[in-house]
Amino acid sequence: MEGSDPVKVIKKAISETLVFYYPFAGRLREGPGKKLFVECTAEGILFIEADANVDLQQFGDAVQPPFAFLDDVLYNVPNSDGIINSPLLLVQVTRLRCGGFIFAIRLNHTMTDGFGLMQFMNAVCEMACGDTAPSVLPVWQRTLLNARDPPRVTHRHHEYDQVVDTKQINIPLNEMAHRSVFFGPTEISTLRKTLPIHLRHCSSFDLITACLWRIRTIALQPNPNDEMRLLCVANLRSKSKYLPSGYYGNSFALPAAVATAGNLCQNPLSYAVELIRKAKAKMTEEYMKSVADFMVINGRPNLTAVRSYAVSDVTKTDFEKLDFGWGKPIFGGPAMGGVATVPGLTSFYISYKNKKGEQGIVVPFSLPVQAMERFVVELDAVFKTKPLNEVGNTKKGFIRAAL
Repeated sequence: MEGSDPVKVIKKAISETLVFYYPFAGRLREGPGKKLFVECTAEGILFIEADANVDLQQFGDAVQPPFAFLDDVLYNVPNSDGIINSPLLLVQVTRLRCGGFIFAIRLNHTMTDGFGLMQFMNAVCEMACGDTAPSVLPVWQRTLLNARDPPRVTHRHHEYDQVVDTKQINIPLNEMAHRSVFFGPTEISTLRKTLPIHLRHCSSFDLITACLWRIRTIALQPNPNDEMRLLCVANLRSKSKYLPSGYYGNSFALPAAVATAGNLCQNPLSYAVELIRKAKAKMTEEYMKSVADFMVINGRPNLTAVRSYAVSDVTKTDFEKLDFGWGKPIFGGPAMGGVATVPGLTSFYISYKNKKGEQGIVVPFSLPVQAMERFVVELDAVFKTKPLNEVGNTKKGFIRAAL
């Protein structure tokens, strides 16, 4: 692809891919009972091209979430980010002075999940490289995950418990501190050594999640009797017998682990690990059906955000392997944590290789400023090493001036 304009190549590839993924070119509408549906209007998506007088190497450590310059490489077109009656995808391709480029995308999450987005992006890459059709043809069939008739709730869904926010802890995202922490082999080994023998075979996800949930709770300083919730984004694809290859709709639920703040903070890490493993074990086809039935019966309630923390492992989506024809990216994955209807609610687990060449997981997240300061101290005490990485702040000024 040397000598080609990435803007023209990618824009053409997206246009060709939308022929197969035509619902993305439509608009969401809301019907009776708050039922969402896609009207295939062929209005298209939003596409922005931009140029930046910056070389990739100037970004340095800033090529890691949270990106301080995100607003410059993914412009929020006014009145474009609504759930209904708005474009379902927004893409910006920014050319860099060195010949590289930044590809950024925003999606309407009601349309697809991380795996569905990756399927779409793989198709775009294939088209950019000269293919005439995606290797995996898309399957719409949203009725596969419809509620049963009559609906039948068979599980307790703590992720939708109605909880009163007595401390008013939800604050705007732009008033929060944003950081990320890297979990490499050393950090994982340190955490694993704190567990009893029978738990030391647990997954890295369980370890990282237990660590973050516990320290985050300590940092927020809730009442010891307050219930804290950990929502695990669990995907059905690997467990389903009836979701066909090519299905790109949402196929995840958020089973919850619940504990009082006092128990979470005073008990060892193994306590949180056990709770998280039990919550993950709930995720079955029957659990997913029960969620759909629960939504119908209760009028599509919102997730419980009060004293909740949601984690989503996107390491298996392989965004870092996408290739438009210029090779694999320096970084591929969510640009920051905390971006959701409720600020600070969600963190993503992203594959990342640090300066030492260590492969691990980077986790961006957001907290109120004072809570973030306490979080750094607590995490430092766990690892007895240098404090949590603060990303991008020293680079932000000159990068923004050049964009």
